[in-house]
Amino acid sequence: MSLARLWEHFGVVPDAVVGHSQGEIAAACVAGALSVGDAARVVALRSQAIGRSLAGRGGMVSVPLPLDEARELFARWGGRVELAAVNGPSSVVAAGDPTALEELLALGEELGVRTRRIPVDYASHTSHVEAIEGELLDVLSAVRPLAPVVPFFSTVDGEWVQDARLDAGYWYRNLRRTVQFGAAVEALVKDDFRVFVESSAHPVLTIGVQEALERSMGVSAVVSGSLRRGEGGLRRFLSSVAGLWVRGVEVDWSAVLPDTGGRRPELPTYAFQHRRYWLKTTPQARSSIEEDLLTDRQIEQGSGTGAEGTGSGDPGAPAVESLTDRLAGLSEEARTELLLERVRAEAAAVLGHEDPGPIEPGGVFFEIGFTSLTAVELRNRLSAATGFELPIMLLFDNPTPYTLAQHLQGLYNSEEQTRV
Repeated sequence: MSLARLWEHFGVVPDAVVGHSQGEIAAACVAGALSVGDAARVVALRSQAIGRSLAGRGGMVSVPLPLDEARELFARWGGRVELAAVNGPSSVVAAGDPTALEELLALGEELGVRTRRIPVDYASHTSHVEAIEGELLDVLSAVRPLAPVVPFFSTVDGEWVQDARLDAGYWYRNLRRTVQFGAAVEALVKDDFRVFVESSAHPVLTIGVQEALERSMGVSAVVSGSLRRGEGGLRRFLSSVAGLWVRGVEVDWSAVLPDTGGRRPELPTYAFQHRRYWLKTTPQARSSIEEDLLTDRQIEQGSGTGAEGTGSGDPGAPAVESLTDRLAGLSEEARTELLLERVRAEAAAVLGHEDPGPIEPGGVFFEIGFTSLTAVELRNRLSAATGFELPIMLLFDNPTPYTLAQHLQGLYNSEEQTRV
């Protein structure tokens, strides 16, 4: 809720809100469908009921599979593993008995499915919750719902809420029913929503949203988080605000840049020529891949204009080549080497390394510091560099820099054959 208010302070005001599981309580408050006091009441009293009756009896596991495949997999346990949430086209959550979930995790490892335990010891959104239905209806009976002021889409009922229906019964169903978050995103997209901001301490839903937009609906939209794990300060938040702004979302910068009466100068009309002026400590101080990155970013940022020159204001400067141009005419081995260097360099940039040294060709991305969020960031950088439409699960399907470079080479070869 506080993050939503902070976004509003920067001029990013929601046209609609949607919440996931317990996050729907905060979403309802932001929408004006619950008072702050009632939202706190639902969180506190429901948590107490869970602690008394459900804690220690269950668990939850994230499963990166499409819904139909997940249901088929869960059926092996005959009701001991249930579908708790559908977050996107290939992202669901299982919940159920602890022993059954241990078996699911082991089977996932055997099948190569990257299952992950969620750190809770109860089974939300399953039949386990039925044990506290009466208690929840009683302790939450004092909740006085309101009609939303900001449009509110329910992941419980799968529709827009326009009346004061978020009573005790609704908050029981919110805990018991499967979270239909993926369907909610699809509904918002069909209603022409194109900017999605996750107000949370760490973005766990942005990947599902982006995947739904790209894979299922073929829609281009802006998807952003607010903070990140280990980066909970104002610097991270301002980076997220800036991320929206550079993608065309209106932002009120007066919150941090007050009007002092100063003049806003116009930028030069020519493109900048990017050059590095740091002294080299050894002849190998700048690797060939650093030169490649510099050249490609000139192309990506508009510094190059093709055969006529670089657009730097120097008509005699040599034309720069894009990454795909440089791949043309190379041998298969040389293409793999060039793409591997680019993957390692971009991966190093995402993780904040000064050079690609720590990124071993055979190192597993998720064992060297990558998370689901930074995996998507690397995907975006490589997509911009190559011009390929790369899937959001790119690093899951190609887990090392070497296998990823081979995958990119295969895409380039296929495109080259098509051109011929």
